[in-house]
Amino acid sequence: MIQIKTMKGTYLGELEELILLTVAALYDKAYGVSIVEEIETRTDRKLSLGAVYTVLLRLEEKGFVNAREGEATKSRGGRRKKLYTLTASGEQALRIAQDIRMSLWNAIPQAAFPSHIA
Repeated sequence: MIQIKTMKGTYLGELEELILLTVAALYDKAYGVSIVEEIETRTDRKLSLGAVYTVLLRLEEKGFVNAREGEATKSRGGRRKKLYTLTASGEQALRIAQDIRMSLWNAIPQAAFPSHIA
């Protein structure tokens, strides 16, 4: 797991990064089920809803996401969705993660990949 130190002295793990990216991609439609479905569609990785909510709570505690209650709907039996949005700190954590990954990718010599050896 790549650990990314952020400005608050906390760390961003791989699943946290994946969920943060998904919250950003879903923009104003990010809630538990939609996050699970998006990750499963894009990565073919199965996640439990409980695991996603655990990470979302941790991201909220770190200040990387905000949560708000959506409107109650008939299809949900009058219950409200808890919607998540990326904060400025969450965006900064993602940009740091992207910079670190790109720096490492750019440092790999072509000879390190067997498919590039003639």
